[in-house]
Amino acid sequence: MTLRNRAAAFAVAGLCGLLPGLAGAVCQIRGTVGVSFGTYLSTDLLPRDSVGSITYRCEGQLTPVTITFSTGGSGSYSSRSMAGPNAPRLEYNLYTDPTRLIVWGNGAEGTGRYGPVVPVFGEEVTVPIYGRIPAGQAVPAGAYADTLVMTVTF
Repeated sequence: MTLRNRAAAFAVAGLCGLLPGLAGAVCQIRGTVGVSFGTYLSTDLLPRDSVGSITYRCEGQLTPVTITFSTGGSGSYSSRSMAGPNAPRLEYNLYTDPTRLIVWGNGAEGTGRYGPVVPVFGEEVTVPIYGRIPAGQAVPAGAYADTLVMTVTF
């Protein structure tokens, strides 16, 4: 081994010491806060907004993180809806931005997603989820819910 090759080997060994083996890379969901709209009234003149969040932390992670959501029970990103008593549906949506202009989906069909973002080593990252129920929907009283699948890719 020449002196030049030995120096390169030491430089690579030093770099590996600073960046733990990628086999040990891990990301964890540290917490979630659901988007809860509270009481919706059909007579509300303004939309009902809410904010939830996802908190994650990555260590030894060099590949970007993305977070996507499924369409839920409606099967559509453009008009997600919650099922209520006796089959009525209450329209709502989730957004990536506080102006609620970019529907949070999987990046296709005009939707947005979180990322790709290279995570900061060892730092907890909290990502807001903006929700909205449009005003003026005539639905009967009762509990309304939808189930979405969140996919975190890293």
